Amino acid sequence: MTPTPSPDTQDDGSVMPPSGTAATATKGALLGAMFLMATSAIGPGFITQTTVFTAQLGAAFAFAIVISIIVDIAVQLNVWRVIGVSGLRAQDLANKVIPGFGYVLAGLVAFGGLVFNIGNIGGTGLGANAMLGVDAKIGGAVSALVAIGIFVSKRAGVAMDRIVVVLGVLMIAMVAYAAVATEPPYGEALTQAVLPDKVEFLIITTLIGGTVGGYITYAGAHRIVDSGITGPERVAEISRGSITGILVTGVMRALLFLAILGVVVGGVNLVGVDNPPAVAFESALGKVGLHIFGVILWAASITSVIGASYTSVSFLTTFSETIKRHAQWVVIGFIVFSAAIYLSLGQTPATLLVLAGALNGLILPFGFGIVIWVLMRRDLLGGYRYPKVLAYVGLVVWLLTIYLGYESFSGIVDLWQQ
Repeated sequence: MTPTPSPDTQDDGSVMPPSGTAATATKGALLGAMFLMATSAIGPGFITQTTVFTAQLGAAFAFAIVISIIVDIAVQLNVWRVIGVSGLRAQDLANKVIPGFGYVLAGLVAFGGLVFNIGNIGGTGLGANAMLGVDAKIGGAVSALVAIGIFVSKRAGVAMDRIVVVLGVLMIAMVAYAAVATEPPYGEALTQAVLPDKVEFLIITTLIGGTVGGYITYAGAHRIVDSGITGPERVAEISRGSITGILVTGVMRALLFLAILGVVVGGVNLVGVDNPPAVAFESALGKVGLHIFGVILWAASITSVIGASYTSVSFLTTFSETIKRHAQWVVIGFIVFSAAIYLSLGQTPATLLVLAGALNGLILPFGFGIVIWVLMRRDLLGGYRYPKVLAYVGLVVWLLTIYLGYESFSGIVDLWQQ
């Protein structure tokens, strides 16, 4: 079992202070892990993807949401349980399955985290534009500096947990109001959730990748290992935390979909605009709503930048003791490098955000396949008897992620070439 690191030393490879001290222990640490996963998912990509895809598919997008939530729950239940019971990070488990696999997984997750982080910084630019009217690239550059400042704080974990709760409540309340104010066709959305007129594999894969793909898959699970919430006796707590985090994202996705659907049905064109979420929320809530949305989007993007950097570097520490000893500086470099790429690319922020989720959806089958292998072998879980139903559900979902990834590969290539 990995010991809980102190706020001032992370000799075990932790790259961010835990959400609480030993005195506050389990509840604060588990809450921090849950919100780290949730805020990593409910970031700029989440908001932009939902807006863009609702504009494209209309009410039929409801089916993609339902499928993605089902897959997300199955993935996180298995990932949190396997990592939590074993007390080992994902790359260490992978190396036990086949020596060297952990390094491959670490490289894939770090690469996916980098792509996602470019999109996250793009999201801070979109938020700054909606909030203050500044150029998106200028907002992204300044926001990267702010993220670095937040990260170097010794009490970053405590501060981020509190900020995430407040912003999460504000975000859900605002979107719920919009979902009522725009008067979307609730009946049609419910029907399309079961019997869709159109199904897009790329869109489903992108939603899954943006919610549990790439680094997001392991963000909360690695946090519980760092906090010492491990072992078969903690399975109930670990399972509740994983499900709660996904349900929060599911509620947010559904409310946001309904709000945007009402805007689209009302005749607002969101296709081809530079900042589709901003246009949608301004149409729903007016100028004040646009500024509020900008503040929340910017804050959500900052937390996602920190979450992506933390988790990606937690994988990179397996490559070198030097990286492990200087993990905080590696994180800072990770943020700087992500910002530099974002500023140099000609892609629009919205395209980057969608592309990031799709790429992470392709990484998911590899990492989740390792989890499935581990849960099928009791020797890697200290003899723990894994629930058969959960194991079989995980196996089916793993096969589904392979199929979806295959179907979406050509679409991802086309998206990048736009």
